[in-house]
Amino acid sequence: MDPFKDFFRNWFGYSRSERRSTFILLNIIVIITGIRYVFPFHEISLKEIPLELIEIKPDSAWQQVGNRANSEQKQVKTYYVKKNLLNLNNCDSSSLEALPGIGPVLSGRIIKYRNILGGFVRSEQLREVYGLTEETFDMISPRVFADSLEVRKIMINEADFKVLIRHPYFKRNEVSAILKYRELKGKITDIRDMTENKLISPETARKIGAYLDFGN
Repeated sequence: MDPFKDFFRNWFGYSRSERRSTFILLNIIVIITGIRYVFPFHEISLKEIPLELIEIKPDSAWQQVGNRANSEQKQVKTYYVKKNLLNLNNCDSSSLEALPGIGPVLSGRIIKYRNILGGFVRSEQLREVYGLTEETFDMISPRVFADSLEVRKIMINEADFKVLIRHPYFKRNEVSAILKYRELKGKITDIRDMTENKLISPETARKIGAYLDFGN
């Protein structure tokens, strides 16, 4: 008689198949426990992760939406500001006279000078208008702007003496040098070409550059 069988039967009431299943289960537990000791798992808590290793990146899609919204908001704000300013390149005399310190005489001079220039590139050019004081400019400058896209260009390689000399930024000797250069050398390529060949002075180049079209 097997004392162990009597022991299991008397104390646990196991059958043969139940004892076999229990034995297999115990073996599996032992194997798993052994593997855990051979290959220990190192559990890292959140406290052990250095903060500098954690990089939080915003979702790119939402970032693009945010950037686009900011850009559109800036465009709307810029449009709103300019909409409430007076564009020096398309305003009439009555609009100019509504500005502080500008009467009929000054408004007429501003429009006449605008026509001679071919339009204002920047509002600071108002200082060049005869009779417009610095005090008046300081009062009206926050209320005006110049849309440079409306400036009338000079085709520098085609314009004749009459067209060139009419512009207030060109000196007579510079006009003569430009025409002579075109006759001898041909096409003028850019503003640097004009200064390097001493057709115009650096000061004239800074002022006239925005009014020239080289046909490139």
